[in-house]
Amino acid sequence: MLLVGLADPALFVYLIISFLISFTLHEAAHALAATVLGDNTARELGRLTLNPIKHLEKWGTLLMLTVGLGWGKPVPIDPMRFKGVSPKVGMGIVGIAGPVTNIILALLIAIPLQLKLFPFTAERMGPLLISWGEFAALFFYLNIALAAFNMIPFGPLDGSRVLNAFLPERWFYFSAKLEIPLLIFFFGVILLDRFLQLGILSNIIQPIACEAWWAFIHYSPPNMLACASL
Repeated sequence: MLLVGLADPALFVYLIISFLISFTLHEAAHALAATVLGDNTARELGRLTLNPIKHLEKWGTLLMLTVGLGWGKPVPIDPMRFKGVSPKVGMGIVGIAGPVTNIILALLIAIPLQLKLFPFTAERMGPLLISWGEFAALFFYLNIALAAFNMIPFGPLDGSRVLNAFLPERWFYFSAKLEIPLLIFFFGVILLDRFLQLGILSNIIQPIACEAWWAFIHYSPPNMLACASL
């Protein structure tokens, strides 16, 4: 698993709030990048918004709740409307906008974390014991994990669009036809990885997220992140 202790109600709350903020800004960044490049499709369809409901995708949300990692609803893009860039380069720019946004969010929350401005001691809020330090730590970790996950150069993930920007034109159009089949295949792989505990995604993403923690925070992370001390 990418996260441990999801049975803890407080951790579940941290995850939901972090998920809504991170995914909303991730998808809105895609829409904004496309709009800046001249494609107003996302704006015309109401996706250039910070309303999280507009960006939630049922399967990606389900995976976030069960696996701890998922995706949002794909932003509608018409690459033929891009101005000043080719369709494949424009898709690469739009694709990388989401992960870059997640990295920026992680770096912003890293500043008060590194300065120890968030207490890790839990305080009671209604029926829950809330630790602002743990919440901030999970927010950092989740955004690094989302950036790493989405940059995997496979199928409909952002990484494939970034990679396609550097490949021949024919490959760009060929890969576009395969997005739906590859999405189904990738969804199946993630479920098998989670429920058979194969550790495929964990072995790729968790070391990146944990190394980022040690690089930017400089002290031991909370146990829920399952990052071994260096």
